[in-house]
Amino acid sequence: MSESLVLVEVEDGVGTLTLNRPEKLNAFIGEMRDRIADGIERLADDEGVRAVIITGAGRAFCAGADVKYLTQLIESQSIDEAVALVEAGRRVADAIRRMPKPVIAAINGPAAGGGANMALACDLRIAAEGASIGQTFNRIGLHPDWGGTYNVPRLVGPARAAELFFFAEMVPADEALAIGLVNRVVPANELMALAREWAERLAAKPALPLRLAKRAIQRSLASSFDEMLDYETEAQRACFESADALEGVRAFVEKRRPVFGKDDAS
Repeated sequence: MSESLVLVEVEDGVGTLTLNRPEKLNAFIGEMRDRIADGIERLADDEGVRAVIITGAGRAFCAGADVKYLTQLIESQSIDEAVALVEAGRRVADAIRRMPKPVIAAINGPAAGGGANMALACDLRIAAEGASIGQTFNRIGLHPDWGGTYNVPRLVGPARAAELFFFAEMVPADEALAIGLVNRVVPANELMALAREWAERLAAKPALPLRLAKRAIQRSLASSFDEMLDYETEAQRACFESADALEGVRAFVEKRRPVFGKDDAS
């Protein structure tokens, strides 16, 4: 059953991972978190995949934890089992961060708690007009997880992060765009088309510069200016040595469109 809760498809260089529990707003249950991580890691290892989309089936992206199951664990004081769920969520967020390819969250509806932070772990986020996103943890007496305490302050700043964490309100898509939680808001019927368009554009680009740029963004948050200059030199050297760089400069000189894909995406 856990396998059917997470669907993974690959087409034309784009991998799509869909949370598939629409009747429960794609809330996490059982081994679903591990299956998500498995799917992300499988797409990371697939040399034919050059960009990834994560979305939800039905009218929600992901409602976060299955609160009924959490209630059972807390009432029975099965704390180790509850913590294991946090560790499984950590594995998902870490898999997205380590993914060497661009990851796009297509937020088709509410994204709450761990579901919100799974979206925020992605590199790019497109939200449907009716979507919303929220750090709803303290509504049930819990603390943010899934990397939220790392990603949210970096996206919106510490003061706004405090507001989101403390008040635990769902933020509508237009406000999420205004404060920097998402990159784009589109009508619901255009969401997957735009996510697919972005993914296909990224899939057509040279994999090595994208991978190194993703790593640079992550490093820059905890590095000095000089350290980033050093990293840029190392990254550029790697690109100079790549087949895609040779193709890119030749295509420019020859006034034609480059055909990338000569270097391993991983």
